[in-house]
Amino acid sequence: MALQYLALASLIVLYSLMFIGGYVSSAGLGLTCPEWPLCPNGIMPNEEYFIEWTHRLIAATTGALVIATTVGSWINKNAGRKIRFTSTFASTLVVTQITLGALVIDLKLHAVLVAIHLGVGILLFSMVLLTTLFAFRITKKPIESTV
Repeated sequence: MALQYLALASLIVLYSLMFIGGYVSSAGLGLTCPEWPLCPNGIMPNEEYFIEWTHRLIAATTGALVIATTVGSWINKNAGRKIRFTSTFASTLVVTQITLGALVIDLKLHAVLVAIHLGVGILLFSMVLLTTLFAFRITKKPIESTV
């Protein structure tokens, strides 16, 4: 049962990450925090860095949740090949996304990298969505006939 809610939490937090990432990009705030992984002033930024810092905090949370979901899918004896594949692929993609995010900052928002970052994000969302759907199917038992 915990795997389902872990997968669902990953999906919700990932969606919020994509939402704020879209805002950061469209508002031109991608380089407001020019250092990676932390903004100037360390862990708690000034208000000028707050939106980009929030994006990074949600990204770190997403990464932890996606990887935890993968671990949970491998530990759960009722989990099948589909959920193990989608969750493992999602973990690979989340590490790729974090790496791409760092490169996007280091290379000053290179347009091709920004586009790849978006594309990998959509693929990541797809894998997390499938993982969540598969997780909720694990506990579904067929209805037994009483006739």
